[in-house]
Amino acid sequence: MLTVDYESQMSPSEVDLYLFHEGTLYEGYKVFGAHSEQYNGKKGFRFTVWAPHARSVSVVGDFNDWDTDANRLSLVENSGVWTGFIADLGNEERYKYAIETPTGSIVLKADPYAFYAEKRPNTASLTCSSLHSYAWHDKRWMRQRAKRDQYHRPMNIYECHLGSWRKTDTNHLMTYRQLADELVEYVAQNGFTHIELMPIMEHPYDRSWGYQITGYFAPTSRFGSPEDFMYFVDTCHQNSIGVILDWTRPISAGICTG
Repeated sequence: MLTVDYESQMSPSEVDLYLFHEGTLYEGYKVFGAHSEQYNGKKGFRFTVWAPHARSVSVVGDFNDWDTDANRLSLVENSGVWTGFIADLGNEERYKYAIETPTGSIVLKADPYAFYAEKRPNTASLTCSSLHSYAWHDKRWMRQRAKRDQYHRPMNIYECHLGSWRKTDTNHLMTYRQLADELVEYVAQNGFTHIELMPIMEHPYDRSWGYQITGYFAPTSRFGSPEDFMYFVDTCHQNSIGVILDWTRPISAGICTG
């Protein structure tokens, strides 16, 4: 059961829940998922997930030996939303939600709002406490972008699939940081104003080219960490290159872990 203290500090607000059910919570990633927080003087992660038909929900991972009774979430009344806080949980901890179905069976689900995921073929979500610690160096570009009339300026877009643009000398995928050095230089030298990335959201199958998404808020780990992806975007901006992300809402992998 949620305490009054938790509800006032950590639980989704009535407005958030109303907008979510209305379909207009446009920044739902700030409410749902795993967020690094401090509660009652302890650092940890707040977990929030929508599971309207679940009998119970818990967070499981290496930190509790995947024990479904160790870290149970509480149901926010009349919302289908479950939430809770786990203290002393570190960065890059593997986790999933253990969902008890109406029939009493337990299924493990990756977090649909996770910011970080295991590298395929593994499917767990990862806690990520470094989202706000990256030091950006693109203020000049961001200021200029805010002043531009985007709809009346020419655009020259280079569309790219990161996994097949170029491989390393050992025939491995390049990392976000390697691509920041080589791809951005190539795009800038050839007069492009933008890079359009074919889907880089987390997906299980390389040959889908990203069009089988399991995590819309996690840049795929096959090229590196979320911080590495920030570095890639930052490098683009420092070289006056805008970044466009393909976003494939109607297509998902449709696997049990997603």
